[in-house]
Amino acid sequence: MTTHSSNPEDYDRIAQAIAFMQQNYLNAPDLATVAQQVNLSEYHFQRIFVQWVGISPKRFWQYLTVEYAKTKMAETRNLLDLALNSGLSGSGRLHDLFVKLEALSPGEFKAGGRGLTIGYGLHDTPLGRVLLAQTPRGICNFYLLGSIGEEAAGQFLREEWPNAEIRCDRATTQAMIAQIFHRDRFHQDKPLSLLVKGTNFQIQVWRALLRIPFGGLTSYQTIAQAIGRPRAARAVGNAVGRNPISYLIPCHRVLRESGALGGYRWGCDRKALILGWEAGLEGLETKPLRFPDGDQQSEIVV
Repeated sequence: MTTHSSNPEDYDRIAQAIAFMQQNYLNAPDLATVAQQVNLSEYHFQRIFVQWVGISPKRFWQYLTVEYAKTKMAETRNLLDLALNSGLSGSGRLHDLFVKLEALSPGEFKAGGRGLTIGYGLHDTPLGRVLLAQTPRGICNFYLLGSIGEEAAGQFLREEWPNAEIRCDRATTQAMIAQIFHRDRFHQDKPLSLLVKGTNFQIQVWRALLRIPFGGLTSYQTIAQAIGRPRAARAVGNAVGRNPISYLIPCHRVLRESGALGGYRWGCDRKALILGWEAGLEGLETKPLRFPDGDQQSEIVV
């Protein structure tokens, strides 16, 4: 796992740079131009970009072309079908997390968290600043909330779980963050446990998302077909948007059928960063991509 900068300002610069590249992809801005937009030298920008994303800006951008997205979606469709039919939770590759999902009962859902103790913490990660909240039964929230403060985070959780006992417990959640982002500390015999509340349909969609392999891409329509609801692509999109445990339930891996990014609860710039980051990590354990057009940029996913 790449060691990333602990400076949140670095992440903010990376997100700003990605937004600029998306907005100006037709002009194919070079590294110096992008670096100038975030008030950094070309060398410094390249260095912190590699620290956060794990690959160069040029390679990152190649992973976000429509052509790459369509190829990856076709590949993932077969893997997703296999996983759903066999009950597998992933492809078993190095960067896949083994996740176990438990849903609240209808009675617990209505109780609004009564009887639950939720500890939470705010942490800097390769995905920016996150809020992680967990109960003794598993992680219940994982939100990419940017610059939100501790007090606001606690209030946010109280609105989600009005009758739960909520307290800051950063030491405990830090250990979980380390397990998530440092896969050498992750053991298959100790899966990450998630605790979610949602409708039966939402939970069905979230379980399907867990079958998408690390670095894989799929569409809302493919998820709808995979759960036996081929006409429910729009409803699938709504369920994806309500995912309470971002990244671990990988809603970021769902795109439009065209290969375009589509929406994302935490912003399309962050979605692009996560997808490029995952593709880069996956590329470290597979053969390098070859692009027939050389340095020429293809159409960018927007």
